[in-house]
Amino acid sequence: MMRLAITGGTGFVGSTMLDLALEQGHGCRALTRKPQPERDGVDWVPGTLSETDALTELVIGVDAVIHIAGLLNTPDPAEFEQANVTGTQNVIAAAKAARVKRFVFVSSLSAREPKLSVYGASKARAETLVEASALDWAIVRPPAVYGPRDRDMFELFRSAKFGVVPLPPGGATSIIHVEDLAQLFLALAVSKTPKTIYEPDDGREGGWSHKELAQAIGRAVGKRWVFAPNLPKGVLSLAATADKLLRGDKAKLTADRVGYMSHPNWVARSDRAVPTSVWEPQIGGEEGLKATVDWYRAEGWL
Repeated sequence: MMRLAITGGTGFVGSTMLDLALEQGHGCRALTRKPQPERDGVDWVPGTLSETDALTELVIGVDAVIHIAGLLNTPDPAEFEQANVTGTQNVIAAAKAARVKRFVFVSSLSAREPKLSVYGASKARAETLVEASALDWAIVRPPAVYGPRDRDMFELFRSAKFGVVPLPPGGATSIIHVEDLAQLFLALAVSKTPKTIYEPDDGREGGWSHKELAQAIGRAVGKRWVFAPNLPKGVLSLAATADKLLRGDKAKLTADRVGYMSHPNWVARSDRAVPTSVWEPQIGGEEGLKATVDWYRAEGWL
């Protein structure tokens, strides 16, 4: 059993990992912006990625740091640098000062193509900081993550309920269930793997074409078939403008997201697969998508 320091432990992925860490008997210290209810096995540390004192308290005496926190979407692309690059630099500095044994950094597949988006570029720069840190690190580039509590892919499930799943230009992507991803983070925290960048997925070789994934989401919500048009990049850009007008700073589709959504290949690379001796996905796409729909319905989301 280990003592883990976690950033992003109150988010979609981080909260799932925190649940699994506690189930496995690990002790956890987790950074939080807002007060959290007391929980056995968790020491909440108030603070942000920009607060040195909070990060020092977070990592002191732990066996591993799992750095999940980061900015995924913002109306102001300049904020990616502060959150994803400077924030990671601050966590690295605290971990080095505390002589932490293991550092797991959660990046993104978008870091493979940093010219496509400010978000992807910020993740690529953060990876460079981790690689140069001299820490015992592992970097994970998740593909599209889905599962209970997720609000991003939920938009696709809600649309599929009405028989339509709008898609970006033709291409393919990998996906992964949040519980499988969380298990991977824990496996890497306790394993002595080489310093490597990993690209996990659900085990589906070649990933999912956008059309295949749309139809799978449709089946999960009970539709035999859904209309799944591929929208050109120009149309997506117009949709991003409309989303900003409708939802303002809460818009899900931004111009920066359009940049990497329009890329045709977000399939996890087999040469960056996690060794099966360390981790293997347990939840297939069809099974996971259906279970996610069941959760959405039980919670009244669908």
